This record gives sequence, C-alpha cells and structure tokens, in this order.
Amino acid sequence: MKKIITLIFLVAITFVCKANNDALDSLKHKLQTTTNDTLKGPIYTQIAAEYLKFDTIVNRNLRNYYQTEAIHWSLQALHNYSFYEDTLGMRRCFDDLAKVYTAQHRYSQAKWFLLQSKNISRKRNDVASVVMTLVKLANVKMDNKEAKLAMRDLNDALNLSVKNNLLREEALVQQSYAFLYNRLNQTDKGDIASKRVAEINEKLQQIQADKQLAETMPRDSVIVKKTEPIKKKRTTPVKKLAKLNTTSVRKLAAVYPVQAKL
Repeated sequence: MKKIITLIFLVAITFVCKANNDALDSLKHKLQTTTNDTLKGPIYTQIAAEYLKFDTIVNRNLRNYYQTEAIHWSLQALHNYSFYEDTLGMRRCFDDLAKVYTAQHRYSQAKWFLLQSKNISRKRNDVASVVMTLVKLANVKMDNKEAKLAMRDLNDALNLSVKNNLLREEALVQQSYAFLYNRLNQTDKGDIASKRVAEINEKLQQIQADKQLAETMPRDSVIVKKTEPIKKKRTTPVKKLAKLNTTSVRKLAAVYPVQAKL
C-alpha cells in the first residue's frame, strides 16, 4: 500500500514539474519576443512566480535550484520596476525575495526586504498591506527565536487592524499570536487568541452571507411605505336657518296659538 501511495505521489510531482516547465518555456519565449522594456517587469515577475513554487518540490537539489532562480528573476524584475518607479511592482519583488530568504533561513536578508515592502505600503497609506507585512516580519522573527521583537510587531499590527476595522487582517494577527504564545508555553493566552480567530471568522461568514443574500434579492422587493399625512375630518357646515319673514310668523301663530299661562 505504501509503495502505491509513493508511486502516485511521484507521478503527481512529475506532472506538476512538467506543467511548470511548459509555463516557464512559454514565459521565457514571450520575454525574448518583447521589445518594450516597460512590459518586461511583469514577465520577470511571472517567471519568478513559477520558481517560487519551490515549496511543492521534494527533491532537495531541484528545490535549491528553484530558489536560486526565484531570487535571480525577482531581482531582474526589481531592477526593471525600480527604473520605472513602479512601487507596486517593487513591493511584490520585496515580498517574493523575503519568502525565498526565509525558506533558506537567511533571516537578516528576509527582514530587510520585508522592511522595504512595509515602507512602500506606509507611503501609499495602504494600512492592510502594512499589517500583513508586520505579520510576516513577526513570523520571521519567531523562526529566528526573537520572540520579544515578534511580539512588538504583532502588537503594532493588532493596533492598526482594530483601529481601521480590518477583520481579516486581525484574524491573521490573532493566529500569529496563538502560534507565538503556544511556542512560549503560554497556552492560556494562545487559547484566547484562537477563540478570537474563531469569533472573527464567524462574523466574516455572517457578513458574506448577508452580502450574498442582498445581491440575490431584487431591488424592488423592499418597498418603503410612505406615511400618509393625517387627514383632518371635514366638518359639515351647519346650514344657517333662513330668516323667517313676519308673514310666515303670523301664519304659524294662527295655526299654533300660544296658550296663556294659567
């Protein structure tokens, strides 16, 4: 049974590698035929993205080769984006390079690139990206056994996410808190953080469900009834009695004589 599972796994890995090679060949051919330098940056990034799939490769030598190529193509993209002052492209490269260096346990380089990414996000006032980068920095510092520095980054990330009502980002921060507390054998605090993650995810699911329900409902399904103004009852005017002339009075008196008081 184990041999069959191993065989299936190897076949799957071979299929994935072949697909990656086909994609790489296509991208490299596209790069050679592209004459406009402003369009080369995204192609460099796409090639680097294929090599960034190194974490799916079991073979150590091949994985190391993919990591080296990921760094090479990310730096190519970074030079291109930097020349044309494309800060979003530069930030993508910084994040990609930090991923490779973290996998290689080269934590100083990984932290440096993440700090560059964070600086770009701050200049762009992209709070969500700042929070995400702080979480990545904290994870790198945890791997490097810098618990106090990691806690500081998580505290900054939590303050930003709560202040700006970023629920998804707060959930990621709380997950990192739980991981850090459990590594420090502070399981009580880790459980509190995990509970908070569950609460946020439940709230996000409810928000998504409400949004989907609102999208499926027709726009005219909800009719707001306007309050009608209170109508004042019209009082029927009392008809004024016609004045009786003296002749009419005399006739009535003759028919209904007034009785004298006894």
